[in-house]
Amino acid sequence: MYVERVPNRNSPPAVLLRESVREGNKIRKRTLANLSRWPEEQVDTLRRVLKGERLVAPQDQLEIVRSLPHGHVAAVLGMLRQTGLPEMIDGKTSRRRDVVMAMIAARILDPLSKLATARSLDTETACDSLGAVLGIDSIDEDELYAAMDWLLPRQASIEQQLAKRHLTGGSLVLYDLTSTYFEGRKCPLARLGHSRDERPGNPQIVIGLLTNSAGCPVAVQVFEGNTADPATVEKQVTKLRSRFGLDQIILVGDRGTLTSARIREDLQPKQQLQWITALRAPQVLALAKSETLQLSLFDSRDLAEIEDPDYPGERLIACRNPLLAAERSRKREELLAATETRLKRIVAAAQRARRPLRGTEMIALAVGKALGRYKMGKHFQWQITQDSFSFERKQESIEAESALDGIYVIRTNVPSSQLPAADAVHAYKRLSVVERAFRSLKTVDLKIRPIHHRLADRVRAHVLLCMLAYYVEWHLREKLAPVLFDDAEPAAGEALRTSVVAPAQRSPKAQDKARRKKTEDGLPVHSFQTLLKDLQTIARNTVRMGTVCFQMITTPTALQGRVFNLLGVPLQP
Repeated sequence: MYVERVPNRNSPPAVLLRESVREGNKIRKRTLANLSRWPEEQVDTLRRVLKGERLVAPQDQLEIVRSLPHGHVAAVLGMLRQTGLPEMIDGKTSRRRDVVMAMIAARILDPLSKLATARSLDTETACDSLGAVLGIDSIDEDELYAAMDWLLPRQASIEQQLAKRHLTGGSLVLYDLTSTYFEGRKCPLARLGHSRDERPGNPQIVIGLLTNSAGCPVAVQVFEGNTADPATVEKQVTKLRSRFGLDQIILVGDRGTLTSARIREDLQPKQQLQWITALRAPQVLALAKSETLQLSLFDSRDLAEIEDPDYPGERLIACRNPLLAAERSRKREELLAATETRLKRIVAAAQRARRPLRGTEMIALAVGKALGRYKMGKHFQWQITQDSFSFERKQESIEAESALDGIYVIRTNVPSSQLPAADAVHAYKRLSVVERAFRSLKTVDLKIRPIHHRLADRVRAHVLLCMLAYYVEWHLREKLAPVLFDDAEPAAGEALRTSVVAPAQRSPKAQDKARRKKTEDGLPVHSFQTLLKDLQTIARNTVRMGTVCFQMITTPTALQGRVFNLLGVPLQP
């Protein structure tokens, strides 16, 4: 018996089950059944059975040997290559360059220790397709450390290329610092200092970051943990002028970094170096006492330029933000109340009948600890004796400080013909993008801390890797803004602001996206981290059919397809 397909003129062909019969010297055909209405799959199966083939279920034919999360790897590696970072690191393809690329990508995908990163890249213990895509079959942590040692001498060249791409003469350069803590005490860079992480018992390092006005990182430098912020300025000025060849720039730093001493000693001698910073609270108070800064300036406006003989050749731009004033007033009252609660406990301890607190030294020690907790000692006056303690608020001090709530003064040597007052204020407020970079580096995404490396150069290489990872993430966020909660049209939000002093506004599309949790085309909106998790569901599958092995990529969803269209990178390398 066999299956035959018989042409039927203008109609579909007839599919017939037939039998061949020999009659003498002739072979005759006999039709047993008409299979024309059968599905093609059933006809094909019957044909194979009649031929004597062995039929196997599809699940018995195909075997998925390995399935590794791949979509997030393709997105990050694609963007890494698109930025040109591999060529900046080294112009020649090599395994060490691939290992450095793997560490940069791994910092974004899943920030782990170097030992755990090595295991995630190894073929046998891989947790995603990163090692397979880069062709790293086997690796250990020693090779990662060797790649870090190879990378660090290239830092100056990488930063020069980044500066050439993202900084130009006359452009804004944002500079800020942060610190992060160590686990261990063997590294020579680790020192006890002012901890921004509220870990005063841990040694730390200080990290200085230079970015362009949009927050794109350009250079990073590591300092010892007890280095004061102003002491780092001279090295950054030298880097910008000597290494990057930028004579005419505008350096923007906060009031704790670009201090009067740094301006006098490091910035003023460099006549072509312009800067923007802000006055500290005592300096603002001094302006108010000298009547240079008068509160009546803000009766009908929130921004005014003033002059003071203590700042010759400089512009002072006074700003008042009512929302900031209300927030500072609320916070001060809460801190005063919390400090009073602690001080009342000391009063009660000195008056209790059983084991009272005695001695001026012991009472003073407790008072100092209570006042230092919330830094409100300037607003209290107190009296200590051998067996008593009393306190009260300094109402005049509180009222004097309250009068300046919401007021800050921008200080710059950039002439108004080059930078109007509103633009100078906006430039200073751009430091928030550097704070956003630190938040991503330290906590949300890249988790630079805690640091376990013992060698100073390894710490510097680790920080450099994290900065390069943030460079890739910054570009990812820029392109993926339409499907993230990020504002894809910040200029539209700026247009809604009534004044540069007023709080920043999100664009109408960003507000609608945040309210509906949907994009314009109905796709779900993600944070950066949840989007990476969604992309992980695209797997790189190793499939075996008989003796043949091949790769298959999971079909992306509508959202995932939108992501790769926005990035302009291939899903399959």
